[in-house]
Amino acid sequence: MPSVLSRLAKKKEEQDEPQGEPLEVEAVQYPDILPILPLRGVVVYPQTAVPLTVGQPRSIKLIDDIVAGDKLVGLVAAKNPELETPGPDDLYQVGTIATVHRLLRAPDGTIRLLVQGLERFRLDEFVETEPYLKAKINLAPETVETGLEIDALARNARDQFAQIAEMIPSFPEELVASISVLDSPLETAYTIANFQRINLADAQQILELDSTYEKLHKLINLLTRENEVLQLGQKIQNEAREEIEKVQREYFLREQLKAIQKELGEKDEQAVEVEEFRKKIEEAKMSEEADKQARRELDRLSRLPTAAAEYGVIRTYLDWLVSLPWSKQTEDNLDIFHAREILDKDHYGLEDVKERILEFLAIRKLRLVRQGEFDEPSDDVIHRDREGVILCFVGPPGVGKTSLGRSIARAMGRKFVRISLGGVRDEAEIRGHRRTYIGAMPGRILQALRRVESHNPVFMLDEVDKLVFDFRGDPASALLEVLDPEQNVEFRDHYLEVAFDLSQVMFITTANTLETIPGPLRDRMEIIFLSGYTEREKVAIARGYLIPRQIRENSLHSDEIEFTDDGLRMIINQYTREAGVRNLERKIGAICRKVGTRIAEEKGKFFKITTEAVEEFLDHPIFLGPEELNARISIPGVAAGLAWTPYGGDVLFIEATRMPGSKGFQITGSIGNVMQESARAALSYVRSRAEELGLDPGFFDETDIHMHVPSGAQPKDGPSAGVTMATALVSLLSGRKVRPQVGMTGEITLRGQVLPIGGVKEKVLAAHRFCLKTIILPKRNEVDLDDVPEEVRKDMKFIFVQTVDEVLDAALEPAKKTKPAAKKKAAKPKAKKTTKTRRTKENAKSDAG
Repeated sequence: MPSVLSRLAKKKEEQDEPQGEPLEVEAVQYPDILPILPLRGVVVYPQTAVPLTVGQPRSIKLIDDIVAGDKLVGLVAAKNPELETPGPDDLYQVGTIATVHRLLRAPDGTIRLLVQGLERFRLDEFVETEPYLKAKINLAPETVETGLEIDALARNARDQFAQIAEMIPSFPEELVASISVLDSPLETAYTIANFQRINLADAQQILELDSTYEKLHKLINLLTRENEVLQLGQKIQNEAREEIEKVQREYFLREQLKAIQKELGEKDEQAVEVEEFRKKIEEAKMSEEADKQARRELDRLSRLPTAAAEYGVIRTYLDWLVSLPWSKQTEDNLDIFHAREILDKDHYGLEDVKERILEFLAIRKLRLVRQGEFDEPSDDVIHRDREGVILCFVGPPGVGKTSLGRSIARAMGRKFVRISLGGVRDEAEIRGHRRTYIGAMPGRILQALRRVESHNPVFMLDEVDKLVFDFRGDPASALLEVLDPEQNVEFRDHYLEVAFDLSQVMFITTANTLETIPGPLRDRMEIIFLSGYTEREKVAIARGYLIPRQIRENSLHSDEIEFTDDGLRMIINQYTREAGVRNLERKIGAICRKVGTRIAEEKGKFFKITTEAVEEFLDHPIFLGPEELNARISIPGVAAGLAWTPYGGDVLFIEATRMPGSKGFQITGSIGNVMQESARAALSYVRSRAEELGLDPGFFDETDIHMHVPSGAQPKDGPSAGVTMATALVSLLSGRKVRPQVGMTGEITLRGQVLPIGGVKEKVLAAHRFCLKTIILPKRNEVDLDDVPEEVRKDMKFIFVQTVDEVLDAALEPAKKTKPAAKKKAAKPKAKKTTKTRRTKENAKSDAG
């Protein structure tokens, strides 16, 4: 390659043989119009030699013409290297005059050139575009500064390039040596830029800068960045090489260690691990199937090298197998009196649940005592004897469902484990992932059993009604095998692939409502309903559990605060009004914190929480007493109905009004279809019985009626609002008010019959919380009052009806200027306990009535 310091010593007609002498640009005369050769992805600098390959027909024509002439050509880089034939607008404005040194025609038709950059120029205007580009040019000589600073920049550039060349083995040493002896700063900048890898925009910018100082400054920045990139890449490469060498070194050392241990008669690390697994398999006392699977996988492990990828997978699998509680269990405490004492101590009330647990313990005790008395085996070869129990606690929030599970485990002497199913949407959470997946592991059932180290714990599956079913999975279907007493003796997790016995586990699920639980899953569980607490029960729970806990959590002494019964009742009735006791505990905690603050500020040493103190600490009451109810029903057209919700019972007000119109009827308040049909049935009944009810038979001809159920943001549905709607309509049209503190519920027919409804206990408890004194119920729901606590029954009056006429007589005030209708004698609840009857709730949103 010609020297970068070559110059032209002859005139233009003698330039076909360039010499290697220093370039004297001033002695050369360049034409004003030059053929322009567009370059793709490369910039040619003055005083540098660059090889080029030409393949375009117009470019080949250009080369042929200049070789036959003065051999001068203008080289200009194209802005977009992807363009096949760049036009005048696609080129940069600054290029380099070059001369062709050598030419070689390749067999494929292309021409390979060696060109020498001579002088920088700027494009003026293009004069020809065919057969190739020609343009007027203006020479653009560079500004060459002198001084120590420019010399320092040139030396810095040469040093940076030398460092880069050391990190790139393909750079020849002669190139670095030739650059290191350059004296001209401009030649240094162009030569380094020619050989250094630079993107097109930066390379063109170096060419376009007029000042040599600026060229060197730009070049040094690019060299510095490239140097850092190469150093970082070299560091990464060295680290990777060291890691590979470390692995190889460990492999060789392990092989040497194996050889040494073999000579000494000792076992290697892998053999020790295999023997340890073999011992754990013996101690685990697995089932026959699991034992066979574990030994088969252990044999595979012993034949694999420790560096194999599958070695870790098998080792993890065996570790899960041997760590599961195949034979570990706790002994049940079958002392019935001890269990009753623990359950009563931990929870107030909840007699149904406590009776069921005591029944389970009693049967377990009888089975052990009378084990030898039943020598004859069962003739049933299909169904086996079931030992576990699967319960489902259903009730509103805050009634103690979750804490009851821990109390049951303590009473039975078993370990307790709990997992929450709320929001779970993947069945792999229950049954695990198959081992073919990276990072696979068993499901949460086996994970919890491994954590608790017992195969007969009390296992609580919390919030089973909040499982998610969509296209991503159906975890409820995976629970069918877990919660089926006929199947869970051979529960197969996808990860283990062997049967695990869950029949000894006592499963307890909790839910707020049954409607969102799929039918097949609901059918496998024994449902136990937990209703809301009465006022007396809440006071007892607060005194026995909530107040002591809040005093302890807020660092108070029992002699620093005292709650009166009136104060607790005020909190219960006017600040919470809930089925459970969570909000009650929060309010008690808020009072304890305020008392603690005053004690810390030395504003007192003892505080007695009376009704006045409650209002002082908790501000104004949230709920009003009976006066709120009486105020709302003090005008005709308003009646109070009882409703069931997943969070306990509630009281809904149904309002009706009339306006001039023509047979218009609408009902609002986020009402479902069933409730809308009940409203139309009530209207049809009232219209058909208008004369008997003392109403104008033509009242609907010139009247529009609007019925509304407040709390419009809460969805409501169900048929049990029929009697309340009929009462509100008759009250509106007759002008008779509903009697104070009267609530009602029941479904009606077009013939005026009152049909039974569900959720009686929850509705009655809600009426009691709202201070209602008289409750109108369907006659056929009389037996359901056995589920209502006795203190509630004594505090309220119940009227059982079979027809809507009886409802109206009991609910409405006597008509004016007429003889008051005889009151129906209230039926007293039966004291004798009868068979409990539970009815299915009519809707998961709200059963209003």
